[in-house]
Amino acid sequence: MLTHTVRRVGLSVAVVAALTSVAACGGSDDGGKGGAEKENRGSSVVKVDPIAALVAVQKKTGQAHSARVEGDTTMGSVMSMKQTGVMDWSDGITGTMKITYTAGTMADTLKQAGGSGTMEARYFKNGYAADMGEALARQTGGKRWINYSYDDLAKVAGASGEVMKDQMQNSTPEQGVKSLLASGDVKKVGQEDVRGVSATHYSGTVDVADLTAKTSNLDADEVAALKKQLADAGVTTETIDIWVDKNDLLVKKTERGEMKTGELDSTVFYSDYGTKVSVERPPAAETVDFAEMLKQQQGATAGAAS
Repeated sequence: MLTHTVRRVGLSVAVVAALTSVAACGGSDDGGKGGAEKENRGSSVVKVDPIAALVAVQKKTGQAHSARVEGDTTMGSVMSMKQTGVMDWSDGITGTMKITYTAGTMADTLKQAGGSGTMEARYFKNGYAADMGEALARQTGGKRWINYSYDDLAKVAGASGEVMKDQMQNSTPEQGVKSLLASGDVKKVGQEDVRGVSATHYSGTVDVADLTAKTSNLDADEVAALKKQLADAGVTTETIDIWVDKNDLLVKKTERGEMKTGELDSTVFYSDYGTKVSVERPPAAETVDFAEMLKQQQGATAGAAS
């Protein structure tokens, strides 16, 4: 039977892998609010209506279907991680991602369980799989992969789980552009260099709860529960910045906001649009199902209470 630590790690990995995919396809960076303010101090914000330009960017990026992604995400004291891989959004989200935990309590938990600090995640239309390496294999008879379905995660996390499920199945790089269009205060900052590419910088601030409620398929009760979860976490607004090249393709996206555990700061770079993405499911003999892990934990808890 799996230990409580490994089961707890399994849930931590679920969150890490899910957030990594959403960040990669829905975006973020260090050039968020602070970057925009710095640019504004150096020169006045360009007074140009950016709506038409962003509509073109949304369409062009959405039609590209795939890209190579690289990013960094920090969620206060909970987690810091780096991710690199490829994503395809032509029919749901599929792809592979290498995730390295660099700091935070979640990273400590994973490492204490025997993990190396680096994990591979493979994303499919209805779920994803995470390679936990030898730390998991030693307790599962050689099964090093945990398989997660979005339906199972939604049941565990409530309203926020339903949002995660929706985002994991439908988020694409163009979603960051849609968020800016919905913010109501989007502005064109100016031209900047992004890894040697001349790009146009746009910035805006969104109300996280209201935007999520509008763009997800939650009912009234789920929206109310989500807003309470976000309020309890101290999440209110986020500043979103995007950088677009001359071909109307997203090359960089950042998000920045505040949580009770500290600052949310995410940055993602996009390149090689149209790259081929091929994802294979891990061998069944090397895979343990997350739902089964939860059943074992519930059984162990019930046994201890009786």
